[in-house]
Amino acid sequence: MEHENNALSTQTLHAPSGRQRLWSRPLGWAILILLLLMFVQWFDSRRQISGIQQEVSRRLADNDRAVKATHAQMKQTQDTVLTVQAKVILLEARLAEMQSQSLALQSMYQEISSSRDQRLLAEVEQAITLAMQQLQFAGNVETALIALENADARLAKELQPQFIPLRRLLARDITRLKATPGADFTGMSLKIESIVSAIDALPLAFEQRPKIVVASVPATIGETKATPSFISRSYWQALASEVWHEVYQLLRIERIEQRDPALLSPSQSFFLRENLKLRLLNARLALLQRDGKTFREETIQVQALLDRYFDGRAQPVVTVRQTLISLAATDVGFHLPSLSETLAAVRNLKLSRDSGMGR
Repeated sequence: MEHENNALSTQTLHAPSGRQRLWSRPLGWAILILLLLMFVQWFDSRRQISGIQQEVSRRLADNDRAVKATHAQMKQTQDTVLTVQAKVILLEARLAEMQSQSLALQSMYQEISSSRDQRLLAEVEQAITLAMQQLQFAGNVETALIALENADARLAKELQPQFIPLRRLLARDITRLKATPGADFTGMSLKIESIVSAIDALPLAFEQRPKIVVASVPATIGETKATPSFISRSYWQALASEVWHEVYQLLRIERIEQRDPALLSPSQSFFLRENLKLRLLNARLALLQRDGKTFREETIQVQALLDRYFDGRAQPVVTVRQTLISLAATDVGFHLPSLSETLAAVRNLKLSRDSGMGR
């Protein structure tokens, strides 16, 4: 019994020393360091994977936005392509019409090449047609007048009585064209351009400042030649006058002709000026197209915006307003005379000659 207790105590004493020997071995420390390195590597890998996932998510979001923007741009491009295709179709239709007219004219020339009078009438008809086209599509009175005068000169060389009624119609049309009121389109275009260049410098209504009235101020105490005494009456009168003048400068009352001028932020002022420029450019385009209604409406709208938002007392605003009034009063959409009666007379004369030759 005592021997067994000694054995157990001996084993108990040897066990801790064995564990100590285990931890004191290099292999145990190496395993511990290896496990620690594996844990650190695992933790770093997880962190890198998380960063990569965040980067991938961000790039996917950027790609989604880029794809959406590309789709929107593609849609806009498709709309533009459709618009261009529609214009191309319209131009092709007009080209086909012009080609058919050209073929008709060629066939007409071939048919009347055997007769001198028929050729002459064809030339006169072509000149009248050219004059009608210049009047209808371009409003070019000078070219139409030259074409009619050439046609009348061609008929004047042929001393035939059957051409006298046609020459009377041509003379009437030439007189009407010469009496047509014309407008200085070049000068008006230059005026519109000068207004466009002056828009950015025009002062707005709410930016106007009251005029500074220079009042005669009595000399201050330091400027007097003989300084009065502190107890003298002139000293206190000069002091009271100076104080009243300074107080008077703090408050200024001025009458504004336009009621409640609109207050605009800088961005709104910028867009207002750009809107005025666009309206003036539309008026210039209407002037080139002889569209009197659009030209007058645009100039009146520009004048209304000028009266509402800009300082009507400033000299540049007054000058621009007077120019707009003169432009709006000019008739650029005057009615040009029609040459349909003269053209019908030429064609009737041709038909009568064709029927006479057929007999």
